[in-house]
Amino acid sequence: MLDGISAIDLARAQFAFTMSFHIIFPAFSIGLASYLAVLEALWLWTGREVFINLFNYWLKIFAVAFGMGVVSGIVMSYQFGTNWAVFADKTGPVIGPLMAYEVLTAFFLEAGFLGVMLFGLKRVGPRLHFVATLMVAIGTLISAFWILSANSWMQTPAGYAMNSAGQFVAADWWKVIFNPSFPYRLVHMVLAAYLTTAFVVGGVGAWHLLRDSTREGPRVMFSMAMWMAALVAPIQIFAGDAHGLNTLEHQPAKVMAMEGHFQSHPDGAPLILFGWPDQSAAEVKYAIQIPKASSLILKHSPDAPLAGLQTVPRDNWPNVPLVFWAFRIMVGIGFLMLGIGLVSLLARWRGTLYRWRSLHLYALAMSPAGFVAVLAGWTTTEAGRQPFTVWGLLRTADSASPLATPAVASSLLAFVIVYFIVFSMGVLYILRLMAQPPHHGEEGPRVDIPARAAGITPAAATASGRH
Repeated sequence: MLDGISAIDLARAQFAFTMSFHIIFPAFSIGLASYLAVLEALWLWTGREVFINLFNYWLKIFAVAFGMGVVSGIVMSYQFGTNWAVFADKTGPVIGPLMAYEVLTAFFLEAGFLGVMLFGLKRVGPRLHFVATLMVAIGTLISAFWILSANSWMQTPAGYAMNSAGQFVAADWWKVIFNPSFPYRLVHMVLAAYLTTAFVVGGVGAWHLLRDSTREGPRVMFSMAMWMAALVAPIQIFAGDAHGLNTLEHQPAKVMAMEGHFQSHPDGAPLILFGWPDQSAAEVKYAIQIPKASSLILKHSPDAPLAGLQTVPRDNWPNVPLVFWAFRIMVGIGFLMLGIGLVSLLARWRGTLYRWRSLHLYALAMSPAGFVAVLAGWTTTEAGRQPFTVWGLLRTADSASPLATPAVASSLLAFVIVYFIVFSMGVLYILRLMAQPPHHGEEGPRVDIPARAAGITPAAATASGRH
């Protein structure tokens, strides 16, 4: 049954599986922690009860998601010692301190204030409670800082030296931490976390508006989510473009795989919209493309030359079909997010933000889109780095522990069974919390009649949603 499958392939599959489960929870909790801080700040500023009621509503969901993120993260760290012992040994002097800084500066900050955030509003008072909420939100961002610094160093290693034992050691910690790709990855990931949360919040708001469009709580959360989509999605597209240009400079083979460029194009490369990359034949079959558009995007000149994978040794090629399609899924979702943001602006202008059922169905369908985009983007990043764990310096084949294939297969099977049982229960519980509207006694006042029936202008009708 395991013929032709190596222990390294199974170890990579195990890490990919556990990472896919793990990353969606930090992406959600980073954005949700900041959203909770904004809700509490608006409550303190305006005194409107709806904001603290929404805070309490989302706080329960945050607690569950945060807990699942912590549990899944702990499991992942053990794999460095079990499946990737050689990688841990060679990169430990660099990666180890970065991970330790994350625990010391971020996780302890989050853990220290989380209890106050969850249970301390009546005990410490609203202002000190807001400080606790803010500290948790800042902690999640600091955590993202260190984790992405470590990952970015693996993508674009800098500031290192090699000791006599063949280990990477830090020669310049500033260059290690702020390696060439780190600022781009940090901005791109944090914006992705905010958009992921915004679309979950927007989807939940849309669900409740479809059932009862008069409740103030769903109106406020839907309005805030649509503002995030309209304002942040365009910024994310520009941030992604800058990240792509940085990747072209430091990891050109990854961009070649993303673009499907097997052959070099000395007079301008086409933008391949769709097609089927055939890695063995080194061509994209059934390609639908725009002439010279790739050179225009990547080099800002339609006639600029772009090298292809033919200039890279074949044993250094990533899995081109996987990278090619993961990249398109991520970009496609990004433009769908931009689309709903633009449509929401039209709805505000027309005064139909809370009554346009087609928009609400669109938002409901898009509610998991952020998670899919995060997974697709992470796949593009990590699969595109192959066949290296440290780009250009340490190959994946030389990073794994000397384990037998059945041993890795059995642990992978155990992970699959346990994860689907435990995390499926957690996700179902979160969905049940989301399906319940804020209770009438906790939600604040209702909007009793449609705005147009009362003779209110569209601008006044949407004013309550402009936060």
